[in-house]
Amino acid sequence: MGFLIRILVSALAAMATAYLLKPAVEVNSFVTALVLALVLALLNALVKPILLFLTFPVTVVTLGLFLFVINALIILLAAKLVPGFKVDGFWWAMLFSIVMTIINSVMISLAGANND
Repeated sequence: MGFLIRILVSALAAMATAYLLKPAVEVNSFVTALVLALVLALLNALVKPILLFLTFPVTVVTLGLFLFVINALIILLAAKLVPGFKVDGFWWAMLFSIVMTIINSVMISLAGANND
């Protein structure tokens, strides 16, 4: 049940973030946002650990700041995979990642999905 709540909250966060970054980020519908949330969950579970392992030295040297780059790359990959989701470039993907993480954290804490 917690996973479903997190996916729904992530979809809402994606819609809110796309609204805030309106000209450069576009999510066509709530269904697109749901698909985006599922794709991001899969990419974060499957691709992100591989990228973290391969870029570990760079991540250590930059004191973890390279994780922002990895998150932006995950967002750009999701934009290629999900029809109806558009991001104008790398910097917009990075900003989308940061804003969506903040909104998602606030909404999940309000929804009470941290308990499980």
